[in-house]
Amino acid sequence: MPQQIYLLTKNPGKLKAANSVFNKYNIELSPVEKEFPEIQAETSLEIARYSAIQAARELGAPVIREDHSLFIDALGIPGPYTSYIEKKIPAELLIKLLNVLQNNKGRFVVSTAYASPNKETFEYSFEIPMTFGSEIKGNNPKGWNGLIRLFDESRAITEYPEEERLPIWNQGYEAVAKHINSLN
Repeated sequence: MPQQIYLLTKNPGKLKAANSVFNKYNIELSPVEKEFPEIQAETSLEIARYSAIQAARELGAPVIREDHSLFIDALGIPGPYTSYIEKKIPAELLIKLLNVLQNNKGRFVVSTAYASPNKETFEYSFEIPMTFGSEIKGNNPKGWNGLIRLFDESRAITEYPEEERLPIWNQGYEAVAKHINSLN
């Protein structure tokens, strides 16, 4: 029988991506329907850890929470405040800003936290280097996604097929699944 763990997300795409990893370990993930507060913090790890611990305590079950931060080197921001700043600075304006600053480099920091009701935690963070392109690419890009190039790619993340993207983003889920598997 698969082990039941909650994933703190309402995003069906995130659940599908996570399940592509956890199913290999016979771990069944269920989305959490309840809203849990997301703290404002300086790192994705702090946000993921806090939310996972709070949800595990309240639900009385193990919980996983993932959080991404995007850092623009030239600006030193936005980090965990990406979604707020992305709404204020459209892609076209970001292109102009980065051209003036002559630095289009950045990085994603992805943090995944696992918390059990008995307060055991496991955390994993990794970075993905990236650059911002000088033109918006891809079909129907949302926010800055049409500008973001992972590693030294010329393609925007909107141009990656899903099967190519998932192994990049799922590293945290893989680490957590291996940890949970080692507990049994």
